[in-house]
Amino acid sequence: MFLDGHIHMGGAGSADSGEKLLSALRSVGLDGGMVISRDPGGLFGSERDTFDTRLRDLILFCEGHETLFPCFWIDAVADDALKQVELAAPHVDAFKVICGTHFPGDARAMETYRMIAAYKKPILFHSGILWDGRPSSQYNMPHAFECLLEAPGLTFSLAHVSWPWCDECIAVLGKFMNALTLRPDLTVEMFIDTTPGTPVRWRREVFQKLFDGDYDVMNNVIFGSDCLAEDYNTEWTRGWLERDRGILRDFGDPMAAELEQHVFGGNLLRFLGKSGGQIERRLPQVAI
Repeated sequence: MFLDGHIHMGGAGSADSGEKLLSALRSVGLDGGMVISRDPGGLFGSERDTFDTRLRDLILFCEGHETLFPCFWIDAVADDALKQVELAAPHVDAFKVICGTHFPGDARAMETYRMIAAYKKPILFHSGILWDGRPSSQYNMPHAFECLLEAPGLTFSLAHVSWPWCDECIAVLGKFMNALTLRPDLTVEMFIDTTPGTPVRWRREVFQKLFDGDYDVMNNVIFGSDCLAEDYNTEWTRGWLERDRGILRDFGDPMAAELEQHVFGGNLLRFLGKSGGQIERRLPQVAI
């Protein structure tokens, strides 16, 4: 199964919106994807939107389509964030968070993350430069997410390979993997979402570092497009799929076909807790 792990709702949708999206996805060789609700409002000059309306529209969009996975966008420092998690968790597969006004380790946000983890739901974080017209990128540098080591049971992903801090993002992934050797009881796992982000000119270099480096990333990288759910840009997605697959194949890795299965679908299912099994990996070690 091939999936798009990063699709945004832009409007309320309609009863046939899900099927329209699936038709567009199938035209580029994908079987489904993760659909993110409209944002809480305010981040990009958008109007404030009610929790009830956003959750209702997300559920309606994905309802009846087993390969569309609802992801609810939450303001992790909102006064009622914990209540929102409690109400949304039974109906969604994941949560989306952008730290536009605060650092990831804000005490209010950490409480929200821990509650999401308690419901066994993953979080997709924006990471990297944030195009919101405000000085906010300081909150989204990948090293700032090390605080998530203190959110027991959390599964999370950093989107956009944290462009332009891609090297740092990969290093942070290595830190989380290595932490498993230092803390056998650790139950936090990090993924990287390759949604652009990275301009075309830098894509090969970033992929070379990510997939041909020292870390065993086979099971921890997810493809995404950043397209709108209601008007899915098939030309954009087809271009990125062809480009990304071509780069991976150029590496000449005998595991390339298996890697594609993971990156372009299997890892999203694992991120969402919809596929299991023991993962055997080569963990980064230190020379001591």
